[in-house]
Amino acid sequence: MKNRVLLALLFISTVALSQNPEAEKVNQLHKKKFEWLITKNYDSLNWVMDESIKFIHSNGWVQSKKEVIEDLKSGKLNYTGVMVQESSVTLFNNKSAVVTGKGTFKGLMPDKTEFNIHLLYTEVYVKSKKQWKLVSRHACKI
Repeated sequence: MKNRVLLALLFISTVALSQNPEAEKVNQLHKKKFEWLITKNYDSLNWVMDESIKFIHSNGWVQSKKEVIEDLKSGKLNYTGVMVQESSVTLFNNKSAVVTGKGTFKGLMPDKTEFNIHLLYTEVYVKSKKQWKLVSRHACKI
C-alpha cells in the first residue's frame, strides 16, 4: 500500500512540475529545428531563425542566418544526426524563452570526415507576431 501511495505522489508531482504548454511548444520547436538542419529543410529554417540570429558553434565559429543556410546548401555545414539527451525551457513573460540542453551532434566536415561531439547549448527564442523565433544559439563541447 505504501508503495502505491508513493508511486501516486511521484506521478502527481511529476505532472505538476511538467512544463507549461508554451514552454513545451518551444521545446518541441527547438528539437524540430535539429531535424530541419539534418534534412536541410531550408524553408522551415528560414522561418524559425530571426534575421538577427547569432549561431555560435562550439569551435567559436559565428554565423548569420544567411550563412547557416548557405553552408547547409553547399555542404560546408552537414549534420547527419542530433540526439538531445536533455533540454529545459525557461519562459520570461511568455515573450522570450531560454532553452538549455545537452546532446550528441554528428555530421560531416567539408572534407567528408565524420564528427561526433557532445555539446551543451543555449538557445534564445523571442515571440514575434505569435511565432517563436530563434535569435541566438551558442554551443560548447563537453
